[in-house]
Amino acid sequence: MQGNAKPTEEGRRPSSARRAPSPRDRGEGEDIAIIGGGIIGICAATLLAEAGRSVTIFDRTGICEETSSGNAAAFAFSDVLPLAHKGMIRQLPRWLADPLGPLAIPPAYLPKLLPWLFRFWRAGAARHFEASLAAQAGMMKLAEAEWMGLLDHSGTRPMLREDGSLELYESEAEFRASLSGWRARERFGIGFRHVEGEGMAALQPGLSPRFVKGTFVPGWKTVADPKLLGKAIWAYAERLGARFEHARVERIGTGTNGVTLMLADGTARKAKQLVIAAGAWSHLLAKDLGDRIPLETERGYNTTLPVSAFDVKRQLIFSGHGFVITPLETGLRVGGAVELGGIERAPNFARSKAMLEKAKRFLPGLDPSGGREWMGFRPSLPDSLPVIGRARAPNIVYAFGHGHLGLTQAAATGRLIRDLLLGQAPPLDLTPFRPQRF
Repeated sequence: MQGNAKPTEEGRRPSSARRAPSPRDRGEGEDIAIIGGGIIGICAATLLAEAGRSVTIFDRTGICEETSSGNAAAFAFSDVLPLAHKGMIRQLPRWLADPLGPLAIPPAYLPKLLPWLFRFWRAGAARHFEASLAAQAGMMKLAEAEWMGLLDHSGTRPMLREDGSLELYESEAEFRASLSGWRARERFGIGFRHVEGEGMAALQPGLSPRFVKGTFVPGWKTVADPKLLGKAIWAYAERLGARFEHARVERIGTGTNGVTLMLADGTARKAKQLVIAAGAWSHLLAKDLGDRIPLETERGYNTTLPVSAFDVKRQLIFSGHGFVITPLETGLRVGGAVELGGIERAPNFARSKAMLEKAKRFLPGLDPSGGREWMGFRPSLPDSLPVIGRARAPNIVYAFGHGHLGLTQAAATGRLIRDLLLGQAPPLDLTPFRPQRF
């Protein structure tokens, strides 16, 4: 189901949320400042505004203008397996041999990346599996509940699509290799069914015969367009009193009475409390505050084709090739793959073109013309779990490192951040997500 981004009367603030005069109202600076205008910051600001707090987001670009604008549009609530347990370590040599394959590491960047790769390898050890799986599953359960509530409050529920997903396999061996992961999901109540032949063709007509089996996940959800959704949620937050300031934060001053944000234009802003949700740049701010967090950047690529390019019924997942195809209200998005290359290198759009060439083979008849290429930064931690918790410095909390699950986990993160700042008991154990776990 698709719809537009216009909020409805259902998007009014809940009647219980009546905002008392804030420090900003009294001329004392901000109540709560958030660095980062992506979907994590948007959701945190919205839930805090619903609770009656005054919030200002600071971002160098705008609301939902960077990585959150171009993702694959999935609410991947069933994606509970940490990356280190998805067979990536086993496939690394084969993938790295292909510079345009699912995973690439620029040779010049490899020395800097080695400590992160070691941590990633260690996170994949069997002894860590159950704890990581349980933490991710708990986060996903909360994420689904919080997103459904937020979509209803904001009047954006019409932007939700509940068509499920279809993961595709090119051989019996590839299918069998996936079964342990599906058994793990089944333990957490995640529904799915394996399909082949006519059953697979009914879910997605026009597939290449190279695919011998698939797995359909009926509970998988997508949104009409992630950028439009983020901006619509923010419009609701603004109606509740949240504010945006277009500014780059250069440094953070701390103290027992609050924080000071030093901006690039030489001015400063004060706040009682601060949330750092700056995505791939967050660890640089954290380092200045005394927290060393091993964040790396999964540079993701995509091409968005016109809606008419192919009649894709639901998100198609080509896990053996590391990309997906998503039907959006605004086009057909072909994207994914991982390039571990930091935040300073220029984009390598040959990766987008390589995925598009594969998509043409996988969907014979796909029209590849008229596409828009894009690259974004996914902030990733070695254990695939985000950082959510208090900094060493007073009055500061972190909310970053969600990897490719930022959209999926944004509302849950917003709920957890709200509870932390309001001194309320969180709905799940935050120990697996603590900033000081590394």
